[in-house]
Amino acid sequence: MIETVVSARDRMLRAKTAAREIALLRDAQKTEALEAMAAAISADAADIVAANVVDISRGEASGLSLALQDRLRLDHARVKSLADAVALVAVLPDPVGRVLDDRTLANGLHLQKVAVPFGVVGSIYEARPNVTVDIAALALRSGNSIVLRGGTAAEMTNAALVATMRRALTSVGITPEAIQTIDKFGREGARELMHARGIIDVLVPRGSAELISTVVTESTVPVIETGAGVVHIVLDATAPLEWAREIVVNAKVQRPSVCNAVETVLVHRGAAERLVPPITSALQASGVVVHGDTDVQKLGTDIVPATPEDWKTEYLGLEIAMRVVDDLDGALAHIREYSTHHTESIITTDDASADRFLAEVDSAVVMVNSSTRFTDGSEFGFGAEVGISTQKLHARGPMGLAELTSTKWLARGAGQVRA
Repeated sequence: MIETVVSARDRMLRAKTAAREIALLRDAQKTEALEAMAAAISADAADIVAANVVDISRGEASGLSLALQDRLRLDHARVKSLADAVALVAVLPDPVGRVLDDRTLANGLHLQKVAVPFGVVGSIYEARPNVTVDIAALALRSGNSIVLRGGTAAEMTNAALVATMRRALTSVGITPEAIQTIDKFGREGARELMHARGIIDVLVPRGSAELISTVVTESTVPVIETGAGVVHIVLDATAPLEWAREIVVNAKVQRPSVCNAVETVLVHRGAAERLVPPITSALQASGVVVHGDTDVQKLGTDIVPATPEDWKTEYLGLEIAMRVVDDLDGALAHIREYSTHHTESIITTDDASADRFLAEVDSAVVMVNSSTRFTDGSEFGFGAEVGISTQKLHARGPMGLAELTSTKWLARGAGQVRA
């Protein structure tokens, strides 16, 4: 068990000390540790679900939004998915030690640029117990220790998950101090985490736009920014009805509370009469409220008039905005103005339109003829994800193992001196 009497800073310092051990673990040791974590999560499923029931009950009583309740909720199937994700991370190639550059200078000095762990990764997030497991597994596999601040909404669930994972590390002879939670220290703990420069090497926020903005603005620790998902699908003039309908409904309905769900659909005027009525009907049949501009209102039924605010809204629920644009130029202009640079997709059979969309849209993931729900670390083959970065530094899009490593240069000489 983790003592409750130590300070948030002490927890972070313990993680920093543990990071030295974790960085030196061999591939096989990390694999064994992750396999033990996956088995422990499966074995403790009943206790984890019971803890989650307490958090869900508190969330319902306090008026936690339905979107956050969905992200918070863990049943036995979701716990199994968490364990499966850890097991998959266990067999992924070790990212540490990868040679990224190899050269010998004219003077014979041999240089190699290799991937190394960051050291201590911090994460601040809301009502997302899957993050507790995903980022812990990815941090360990990439040779890092982790400090977690998961928010009060999931406090009982996160405590159960962290206790399970720490016991698993102990069972294979690895220090459990590599996984720390500072949930008990509330907002002050989060503030200390943001200001722990020199202890925390990188901080990853996940949650609402407000939370992410707060962390980016206040943190003195380097931040990898994950962003809100005002995600667009463009229905080009040549979009096949079947593709368009299936993709839009899937991207909105399959799990509406997540950041890769579509929020705005832009329809080429040349296809509006053909596509808007059946697609709005299909969305409404799935319980989606459609907010439409005047053109959509004329073509569909029971359409809620869209306001300027709808174009920049991340609904995270069964609502969607729809607008008719004159052409691809109009769609691209709308995306440039309102996109959060997360994911955008175009449905088209015209290669020129597809190529132009891929080239001109400035988002972390740009798709052709695909549901935006595929923007996900597990779907991309990462096993799990740290988050989806919308920034333009070393990490962009779904972040896996490689994004939790830095680099260093190794120089091997034979007495060379600089003239």
